Amino acid sequence: MDTVLVTGATGFVAGHCITELLEHGYRVRATVRDLSDTGRRAHLVDIANRLGGALEFTQADLTSDHGWEVAAKDCDHVLHVASPIPNGRKESEREMVEAAVEGTLRVLRAAAAAATVRRVVLTSSIVTINQGHDADRVFTEQDWSDPDRVSGYDRSKTLAEQAARRFAEAPGLGFDLVTLHPAMILGPVLHRQTNMSHEPAIRLLGRKVPGNLNVGWSTVDVRDLARAHRVALETPEAAGQRYIFAGEHFWMRDMAAVLAVEFGPRGFRVPLRVLPDWLVRVAALADPGIKRVVPALGKLERLSSAKAEAELGISLRPKRQSLVDTAESLLAHGVVTPPTR
Repeated sequence: MDTVLVTGATGFVAGHCITELLEHGYRVRATVRDLSDTGRRAHLVDIANRLGGALEFTQADLTSDHGWEVAAKDCDHVLHVASPIPNGRKESEREMVEAAVEGTLRVLRAAAAAATVRRVVLTSSIVTINQGHDADRVFTEQDWSDPDRVSGYDRSKTLAEQAARRFAEAPGLGFDLVTLHPAMILGPVLHRQTNMSHEPAIRLLGRKVPGNLNVGWSTVDVRDLARAHRVALETPEAAGQRYIFAGEHFWMRDMAAVLAVEFGPRGFRVPLRVLPDWLVRVAALADPGIKRVVPALGKLERLSSAKAEAELGISLRPKRQSLVDTAESLLAHGVVTPPTR
């Protein structure tokens, strides 16, 4: 039974990856930033108990060298899922890039020191592929975002992947590297914690926006992405490869239409009108969440997942199903509350 180190255990994607691995008989060692905070990982303990799986936790933080060699010791594979994300405070771009690059290198150095790790699967993003380009076209794994033409989170993810690939090219390293590049990640939450990808559903169901923004995203279901992580570490031919996981573009107005049909009968009044771009830009001055999407106004994301489908056998479930399942889970965990009549 192989042991897999999963970083960032309490995160949205990591939780599903841990579940997927346990369901398929792997032993899982999962990193958390604070072992004393048992509440944040209680849902994972419940999942492991339900599945009868072998799950242990170890303390390690991407911002510190401490704990990583212990975490990787005797592991066969690593799923490096954890990543610094914007948290609303005004951190500098240098800080964001340094955290992403150095955090990734800490994990890779620990994997190398372990001498037992055979493969590292790194959760990257489509923002390392489709940003900073002038052409409007379908992007593939052959494309790279230009770090000199992007900023913030996109630049940090691009430079982190480039650093990881340089590290993995070292002779005699002992492991190979695979990178996965998801689009906006939908799908059911496992507990009350959410991330940026849940914001459209939360805002629409909670009427936290007066209307829809003229934005949209290519999407992937977290359950398909978790399966992709497992298959990527099991497929010999995946060594050194990049894989995009991105379905059809999903406009926010179309998300609203789906939610209105599915949840309108339960009393949810989902806004259906589309707000003019100028009004969105004004609202962004006071709302950091809206500010983040202003650069995407009116833009269509087009990417190909053909390589992942052909080489890993991963097919993506319909975006409507993913959105509805996302919303149902937000209700089940009390992130969104039913309207009072």
